[in-house]
Amino acid sequence: MLEVFRRLGSIQFDPVAVAGRNHDLVLHARVAGYEPAWCDELYERREIFEATNKALSFVPAGEFPWFRHVMGRKGPRFHNAALADNPAVAEKVLERIRAEGPLSSADFERETGPTKDWFGMPENAVRAVLEAYTVTGVIGLARRDGNLRYYDLLERLLPAEVRAREVPEREQLRHKLLSRYRAHGLLGAGGAGGTFARIANPPERRDLHKELVEHGALVPVEVEGVRGKRFVVAEELALLEAPPEPKPSVAFIAPFDSLLWDTTLLASLFGFDFVWEGFFPPAKRRWGYYVLPIVFGSRFVGRIEPRIDRDRARVEVLDVWWEDGFAPRRADGFVDAMRDAFREYLRFAGAERLEWATHLAAERRLFPAVP
Repeated sequence: MLEVFRRLGSIQFDPVAVAGRNHDLVLHARVAGYEPAWCDELYERREIFEATNKALSFVPAGEFPWFRHVMGRKGPRFHNAALADNPAVAEKVLERIRAEGPLSSADFERETGPTKDWFGMPENAVRAVLEAYTVTGVIGLARRDGNLRYYDLLERLLPAEVRAREVPEREQLRHKLLSRYRAHGLLGAGGAGGTFARIANPPERRDLHKELVEHGALVPVEVEGVRGKRFVVAEELALLEAPPEPKPSVAFIAPFDSLLWDTTLLASLFGFDFVWEGFFPPAKRRWGYYVLPIVFGSRFVGRIEPRIDRDRARVEVLDVWWEDGFAPRRADGFVDAMRDAFREYLRFAGAERLEWATHLAAERRLFPAVP
């Protein structure tokens, strides 16, 4: 697991668990026998921590010095103002955490103040202060209970040698930019969508990118059939020069997996049209709410919409869509690989059986229950 974190740089955290939490699905696709409790254990052991890297992500704890400069959701001006405008609340919150240990916003009475949310409504000053202290590096996330966050002093969460290391701000920004290229593998100079979110402004990002190329950390490459230059992390050039044979296995890909960041590249390189439809109204979805692309070897062959029913220890398959021209029965090795993938997914989900929607009779016969 730690090798995956080192290879990707960070993994996006998302608490929605209808088919498995995003970070768990990312690891499940890459680590044999993965269990969600493993990531929770790394978090509890402080070997990974939460930081904003494109989105809220898990990052190896040793990289904290490169994530000390944090924009937060609303930018440093907002968070500094939250502390300055609510001094009494800020002092009370910090004193209680210092005395009592990890606390959540639920451990405090709601406080109002001048701080406003995105909609101009009064924000709970306790929540604003907790986030501001996190952004400024005074406290950090100690644990989660569902979606409730517990905070503690940073000095009690990370080793002194990690906290003591100071990295210049520009180097921190350069490291973050490089980590986005590391996570994806073949980004262009301008990224894709929000891949470079919260890394300076566009002119400064262009300068940072230029420095990474000049220092040899990023290497420009051309991909046949793909417009424009792409950039790979220097130590991964060997993968292009001597690519390994794709494993004949099936993986279900998380919707926020870094592999899916650049939808234009997916379309041009793999012929795969990917759109995250979770925020679409149901009537406008082509596929579904929480749909996972299916990878077989080096091909995107379809998508699946599973639901984990923990109360009944089952996984429901609401739908499956195969890519045009892909026939599961005729693809050498696919049926066995897909059955293996279902066995692993059931174990991952803590489920005992697989149930299919009524219109998926062909798939039910092809991939029978595999406890």
